[in-house]
Amino acid sequence: MKSTVEEIRARFDKDVERFSNLETGQTATMDSALALDLIQQAALATNPQARSILDIGCGAGNFTLKILPAIPGLDCTLIDLSRPMLDRAVSRLTQAGVRKISPIQGDIREIELGREQFDIIVAAAVLHHLRDESEWAAVFSKLHTCLKPGGSLWVWDFIAHDIPAIQSVMRNRWGDYLTALKGEAYRDQVFAYTDREDTPRSLLFQCDLLRDCGFRSVEVLHKVTCFAAFCGLK
Repeated sequence: MKSTVEEIRARFDKDVERFSNLETGQTATMDSALALDLIQQAALATNPQARSILDIGCGAGNFTLKILPAIPGLDCTLIDLSRPMLDRAVSRLTQAGVRKISPIQGDIREIELGREQFDIIVAAAVLHHLRDESEWAAVFSKLHTCLKPGGSLWVWDFIAHDIPAIQSVMRNRWGDYLTALKGEAYRDQVFAYTDREDTPRSLLFQCDLLRDCGFRSVEVLHKVTCFAAFCGLK
């Protein structure tokens, strides 16, 4: 049985500090700092006149904080399951001088976002909590709907591979990274909670779904083992 939303929320409530390092991003994911940089640069190049950003699964606000110096003056809407994460993100954005912050505690599957509200959407290490294909399709469609024409969606996430042999190779390489980072016990801890909590899909599945939901262009920014950064333009 997979973890419930409440169980996932409870774990993130206790893990705010790990998600508050703008230099490293999330250390359990590979190349997270590089993903932060790539998404910042690509979002600036794609939507330099953006005025609004939606950060889904914002955690402590790293991705929005990274984008703000490149595109200042953004109105920021933040969504996260965890109230402590939201509070930390709001505090950090306030200190960064953001004037309009709209924090929303909740599940993206249940939140109404309206039509053509945002220039930029960021979803970092959150969509892998979606379960069956109907949830994936509903959420991707919702994100397309709430983007303004010309807007962009930027995803950095934990992914799976459709070929079992490739999945095994990539998981083992990620395990080697985690072991080198903090030891075998840490690797086993990360594997245990991701197996329990997460239902990632492949990069190709998600790129195809973006197109099916109406995104006119889809691009891959980076992939390393079990993690990928990619985007869809409306």
